[in-house]
Amino acid sequence: MLKKACALLLIMGLGLMAGAQEGKDTLVTANFKKVPFQRFVQEVEDQTPYYFYYDPAHVDSLEITLYASGQPLRSVLESALKGTDLRFSIDRERRVFLTRNLQIVTTLPAGFGGQDGATAVSTPAANSIVSVEEKKKVTTTSSENRLYEIGTRGGNTRQGEGVLTGYIRNEKTGEPLINASIFIDKLKRNATTDQYGFYSLSLPVGSHSLQVQGIGMKDATYQVAMHSDGKLDIELKEQVTTLREVVVSAQKVANVRNVQMGVERLSIATIKQVPTVLGEVDVIKVVLTLPGVKTVGEASSGFNVRGGSTDQNLILFNDATIYNPSHFFGMFSAFNAELIKDLELYKSSIPAKFGGRLSSVLDITAREGNKKEITGSAGIGLVTSRFNLEGPITKDKTSFTLGGRATYANWLLNLLPDEYNNSRASFYDVNLNVSHRINNKNDLYFTGYRSDDRFSLDSDTTYNYNNQNVSVKWKHVFSPKLNGFFTGGYDQYKYKIYSDGNKVNAYEMFFDINQANAKADFTYLLNAKHNFDFGASTLHYTLHPGSYTPRGSGSMVAPDIVPQEQALESAAYLSDRFNVTNKFSIQAGLRFSLYNYLGPGDVAVYAKGLPRTEDNRIETKSYGKGKFIKQYGGPEYRLSLRYAFTPSFSVKTGYNSLRQYIHMLSNTTSVAPTDIWKLSDPNIRPQQGDQVSFGLYKNLKSNTIETSVEVYYKRLEDYLDYKPGAELVLNHHVETEVINTRGKAYGVEVMIKKPGGKVNGWIAYTYSRVLLKMDDPTTGIVVNRGEYYPANYDKPHDATMIGNFRVNHRFSISGNVTYSTGRPITLPIARYYYMGSQRVVYSDRNAYRIPDYFRADFSLNIQGNHKVNQRFHNSWTLGVYNVTGRRNPFSVYYVSENGQVNGYKMSIFGSAIPFINYNIRF
Repeated sequence: MLKKACALLLIMGLGLMAGAQEGKDTLVTANFKKVPFQRFVQEVEDQTPYYFYYDPAHVDSLEITLYASGQPLRSVLESALKGTDLRFSIDRERRVFLTRNLQIVTTLPAGFGGQDGATAVSTPAANSIVSVEEKKKVTTTSSENRLYEIGTRGGNTRQGEGVLTGYIRNEKTGEPLINASIFIDKLKRNATTDQYGFYSLSLPVGSHSLQVQGIGMKDATYQVAMHSDGKLDIELKEQVTTLREVVVSAQKVANVRNVQMGVERLSIATIKQVPTVLGEVDVIKVVLTLPGVKTVGEASSGFNVRGGSTDQNLILFNDATIYNPSHFFGMFSAFNAELIKDLELYKSSIPAKFGGRLSSVLDITAREGNKKEITGSAGIGLVTSRFNLEGPITKDKTSFTLGGRATYANWLLNLLPDEYNNSRASFYDVNLNVSHRINNKNDLYFTGYRSDDRFSLDSDTTYNYNNQNVSVKWKHVFSPKLNGFFTGGYDQYKYKIYSDGNKVNAYEMFFDINQANAKADFTYLLNAKHNFDFGASTLHYTLHPGSYTPRGSGSMVAPDIVPQEQALESAAYLSDRFNVTNKFSIQAGLRFSLYNYLGPGDVAVYAKGLPRTEDNRIETKSYGKGKFIKQYGGPEYRLSLRYAFTPSFSVKTGYNSLRQYIHMLSNTTSVAPTDIWKLSDPNIRPQQGDQVSFGLYKNLKSNTIETSVEVYYKRLEDYLDYKPGAELVLNHHVETEVINTRGKAYGVEVMIKKPGGKVNGWIAYTYSRVLLKMDDPTTGIVVNRGEYYPANYDKPHDATMIGNFRVNHRFSISGNVTYSTGRPITLPIARYYYMGSQRVVYSDRNAYRIPDYFRADFSLNIQGNHKVNQRFHNSWTLGVYNVTGRRNPFSVYYVSENGQVNGYKMSIFGSAIPFINYNIRF
């Protein structure tokens, strides 16, 4: 034992002598008077081939006063650090390590103490060094008290830069962190993780201090020595909530720093704080509280974004398209919030990889599941129950999430008036997600989803609709600069209406839309200034627009089947984020889409210059299977510019153009289970639109308050509206019932948001208009004399306030208040008698409005005890929806009764609705 101690002392002495010898070879000249230590280090690094490694927190208040003329580096450091508790060591790789109180031993002989040699070893409480060699090793860490060497010394780099890549994950669960930030404030360089927690950042060769931040995670700082391309996986610890105000650092300015505008991001923690009807956590209802997002009324799951109709929103759940995102008459969304990680809503600056819709993209990402241990959660509410399970299949390699919801809502329907006593309703949804890491370069992801609704309203007619989706994604890292994503999937939405109360008249009506899709997406980091995204996609539609068939052998119903439709939609895109300077950035993209309407099929040909009616049809053309009947396509442009005047204030502007080849045909103003989707064909042209927007973004009070103002103007072409009394269901020539219109939408959106602290929330206000115009008499009926008229979902004023107050660790209070202008309607304005009965004269289309909408909600969240090691954690949510009991009208309608025309106002929730939910996690 004594011999080993003596040997260790001898080695330490030799290491210090070697470090001293290294320092003597370099002479330093300097004249400093009370300069910050960081400036002193920079000056020494500029004069010498040495790099410094230290914890910035140890020197944040240290100032250097020193004069040196051609002195050895070691002497300069001894003078600079005299009187402090800092110690330095210099190794043979020309690295200077600064530590507090204890000194690093920089050399050990190979094989000493049973080890095969080490790059460096530190004494207790001192920094250690971890080497990361490209293609050989990936460092994973949850400790920031180290120095990480990235790549291979002397490795090939381009213009003295390397690319740092890796994953950022939750240390406790192993799940990837989406939209986590990793940046070097000194260089003004940053990167954000994708939906799989992957990041890629170009850095100059040398030493850097990386700062890492994630929502709900503890901030971390890492010291790295960049030699060439390399990998660094990071695990962050969860942030322990305190009652003190959360101080957001100057780097937490994503809303100011990002080039994109019109993008809203919400974490599931934020979504859960917003009270909703019957206490069910609802993704879509929370989206409706954001500026620029509206709905036509209560219990409506469809939403309108910046003047767009409900079918102009692309809703993606792990890359799967969801056509009807609603349950239970639209009261709930079809997404299980317990399995969702976060969501992004693109209102403008839509990335070039997305297409096929005019208004927005709602991209919902599911959780990958705990990679460390089996966990789960369950909840019981007034209407639904849910159970979720997650965990590793192979620890730290393969994980799964499995969840389901079901309802027992019939008791609620029994509370309705007597005419609905025999009503029944049920729904369920099931999610399965599996992620598997093959190796450091390859990952596989599987998503399966199904939702189903069935209801009848005091009749023998039953409505049934469901979504079914499956997708598989392969992620491959070609190199530190190039990543690829290859996705294939199948999506289906269908509904069925049937009645078998009377066997003679028993029938079944059916509709479905199926799409098989494949796409390849790539990201390429050229350098610190250019980041490219490019790829291609193809989508094959198969629609059965409607069938009416007998149900059962005794039915006398005559079959009526609308012929099947098929189409192929393909696209290729390229975009580049160009950081011109630290203040000025550009993101430009080009997407080219191509659409082909496919046979077999019959196409009606109408006389040119005349409205499309049965009388004006001159022939019908037939096409064989696989034939290209009609082709549409063209370029779509995406452009965003950002200029940051200060770290907390920026100005952005953007332009988008988009095309949409599929249309939803509906006589209702919101999403309904009987909506019909129609493909563009020779008689129904694709919708087109473009939007220009401008925004101001300013953070206040050390970035704890975010403010923004955005204005926009949008043009619409070939948006479908309907003729009076249009028949859409089972119509073999639906083009005779629709009219092509032009439209415009414009508005201003104001957002004030406090994302953290004891009191948090946001206030959103939107003023917007959406107006349509049909003035071509040769294509159909001229509406309102060819003048602009409001769309069905035009609601000029919309304001929402969301607030959360954390009383203590166990109790929090949440509330929201919302107000909006009533939606437009067409009313009877005069009456007359003809043939002995009363008739009415209607106003111009949408010339009047239903009464304005106002609602206030309140909830109390009660957490169980916060013992870390207990197996079960429980919580309660209590509250009241529509506290004031206001009878907000959903619609106003008129009925002819006994020769008189009577008007009625319908409200969905005409009273205050209390709710209670119990949740448990294990």
